[in-house]
Amino acid sequence: MVIATLEGGGAPFRVAATEAGVVAAGWEADETAFVEELGARLHLPTIRLSEAEPDDAAAAVLRAAIPTLEALLQGRRADGVAIDIDLGDRPSFDQRVLGEVRRVGWGETASYGDIAKRVGMPRAARAVGGALGRNPISLLIPCHRIIAGDGTLGGYGGTGWLDRDRQRSRKEALLLREGVTVRRRGG
Repeated sequence: MVIATLEGGGAPFRVAATEAGVVAAGWEADETAFVEELGARLHLPTIRLSEAEPDDAAAAVLRAAIPTLEALLQGRRADGVAIDIDLGDRPSFDQRVLGEVRRVGWGETASYGDIAKRVGMPRAARAVGGALGRNPISLLIPCHRIIAGDGTLGGYGGTGWLDRDRQRSRKEALLLREGVTVRRRGG
């Protein structure tokens, strides 16, 4: 597995790939914590992109994803570029949910309930929220585009990397870059 760190709008944005695809991407200030979480999840040795051999297949996957991620981090559209994603270690429900979320385009939103319907479980909006909270691949799987059924912002980011208000602020900022304004609940 190969990792790299990109500038993520004032915070380090870390990304990792295997030869099958990108397995993790997100804001994580601590590289050691990022590597340890990946190691526990995937049980693979990790090297930095700068240390990878020129013919390393995982490095090739990562190099292909970086321009798209950099564009997204800079608030620019990155349509039409197929990025391999590897969700093989995720539960099948999460894979289905995250696959549907990938279909939500730039400047669009869908509700948790919409995604639940798309995966054939119309009453599973909360379970969809849980799957999104476990999304290991921020931006490439744009869970920031999924909002509450009442049109408010909803949650963002799962656990661990930012407090709830900062997570919601990041979600709101990502949506604003795409020209989408969503109100916060109670606001």
